[in-house]
Amino acid sequence: MAMELIEDAVGDARNARFLAAACQFAYHDQDRGAAEFAGELGLSAQLISVHNTQAYVGQNDDHVVLVFRGSEEPTSLDGLRDWFLTNAMNLLIQPHGPLAADFAAAGVGARFHQGFVSAIGDIWDPVYAEVDKLLKEKDRPLWVSGHSLGGALAVLASWLLLRKTINIHQIYTFGAPMVGNKEAVAAINKEFAGKMCRYANAPDPVPLLPMMSLIANDYSHCEKLHALGEGGEASALAFVQAMAGGAAEAALTGTLADEFWKRVQGRIAAHLLDDYRKLL
Repeated sequence: MAMELIEDAVGDARNARFLAAACQFAYHDQDRGAAEFAGELGLSAQLISVHNTQAYVGQNDDHVVLVFRGSEEPTSLDGLRDWFLTNAMNLLIQPHGPLAADFAAAGVGARFHQGFVSAIGDIWDPVYAEVDKLLKEKDRPLWVSGHSLGGALAVLASWLLLRKTINIHQIYTFGAPMVGNKEAVAAINKEFAGKMCRYANAPDPVPLLPMMSLIANDYSHCEKLHALGEGGEASALAFVQAMAGGAAEAALTGTLADEFWKRVQGRIAAHLLDDYRKLL
């Protein structure tokens, strides 16, 4: 059966399967990716790449789909280690630069992950230009998605597009980390109420990142969670808490961070889109 997007259903498994496939195709180069978007999803797709950030913008007569690529190496989490674990507290900032006013609109106290903000800033201009052009050519529902780091970028891009008065139809993320603190997330949840679907595989620890310690975290997640596998995020949370060894507070520094990262890598299969797509 051909995959399809169901416009009037939020969280529909058919939408999730379609967009998870798009996220997987987004890891490929222009020639292979465009062929897969066209052959499997019926979308004409263009790769946009700036520095280390990539996204595909796909379209047909009925839909526009914006999909952000995750880590360059989906079979390894090494490229994400610094963004997730190193000085995570210091990376929780009020953005500055050209996009500062758009992020400041999230309200007093809202803070976002500096690495994710920097990445979306790199690619923002061409992504916005392409999406705006396609929607002006023909008004269609805009779907935004991403896996892993790409899921974080999908959330931030949706916020920025909204600030440009572009309507987001639905947002789907898979195995995405947290993008900001509770004030930032409250603003995002308010604006995208009933439009956001966050998929997390139970053994996948990446949705619990970034974090400052194994006990407490100032970062928060967007809604709505669609848990896959047994135990949902509670299973991954138990894994993380077990790493603390019962300590009242355990900072993710030095050898503890190294040990934690080894354990994360041991669960990498649960983070990959192959596993997510099987569960969907």
